[in-house]
Amino acid sequence: MSAPWRGFASDNYAGAHPEVIDAVIRANSGHAVAYGEDDETARLADLVREHFGSQAQVFPVFNGTGANVVALQSICRPWEAVICAETAHVNVDEGGAPEKVAGLKLWTTPTSDGLLTPEAIDVHAVRFGDVHRSQQAVVTVTQSSELGTAYSVDQLGALVDHVHSLGMKVHLDGARIANAAAGLGVDLRAITTDVGIDIVSFGGTKNGALGAEAIVVLDPSLADAVPFLRKSSMQLASKMRFVSAQLCALLTDDLWRRNASHANDMAQRLLAGVQEIPGLRIARRVDANAVFAFLPREVTARLQESYRFYEWDEHTGEVRWMCSWDTTPEDVDGFVSAIAREMGA
Repeated sequence: MSAPWRGFASDNYAGAHPEVIDAVIRANSGHAVAYGEDDETARLADLVREHFGSQAQVFPVFNGTGANVVALQSICRPWEAVICAETAHVNVDEGGAPEKVAGLKLWTTPTSDGLLTPEAIDVHAVRFGDVHRSQQAVVTVTQSSELGTAYSVDQLGALVDHVHSLGMKVHLDGARIANAAAGLGVDLRAITTDVGIDIVSFGGTKNGALGAEAIVVLDPSLADAVPFLRKSSMQLASKMRFVSAQLCALLTDDLWRRNASHANDMAQRLLAGVQEIPGLRIARRVDANAVFAFLPREVTARLQESYRFYEWDEHTGEVRWMCSWDTTPEDVDGFVSAIAREMGA
């Protein structure tokens, strides 16, 4: 595929937004102090406080796995564990990094929609103080979830309150936090600081960055360990100004919301186009920029000759279609036509 092409496999496939590229170019002027002592990173700190509250502290990193590993390490002691949904990225798609790098036990619980509930957490919130059991200290929630769903503000607030009542902290994996906030029609603070989240992995790459994520610490007591863990986890950028510049661009003039809202709108267009196709079944509601559906295996194989997308569950035939900040209506309509044609073949 040497020529430009479009796909629905992942929002990571999309390029960087022009405003992000322009920000990187502007940052590429003269010399700047390394390892975060630069003007771009200082500006990022101001923007993060603007969006998350005066107590927020930001630590840019290279990727989402690194953000999750460092954030979870900062909360957990060596004998402690993390409760997560069975479908959570930390459990399924990070190559075992939370276990191998951070040395953390993951207590997983099944969910039908990727969203944790107090009842699901209570399955593992047992045997506190038992030396024979890895002690649960953190619950990690994904917003929006790996299954394309999002917690409402009230759901998230009730969940955080329940976790805190058990003496645990809450980490939010926000690889697609922009899509969740845009879908809910709220700002970033409403689903983090205002509901009591302790620490956030803030995603930029899936939302139009060239390659930039950040750890946003909302509980000040957790901040001291992060700089050291970031370094020892190989997530400290020497030329940090270029990472910070990307995040600054996303947090300026609501670019994060513009990008996420467009991706979400394209997912809704895709949903509307395919949900009436005979024989195709939508897997669950669409809250962000992902559509999940069930297709016959042979239809999936034929479609993948022309379009890239993932078969989510090889056993059930469930597929995932992701829309991006640069997905166009023409992309969606062409894909819908191809699906309809193959389903009728």
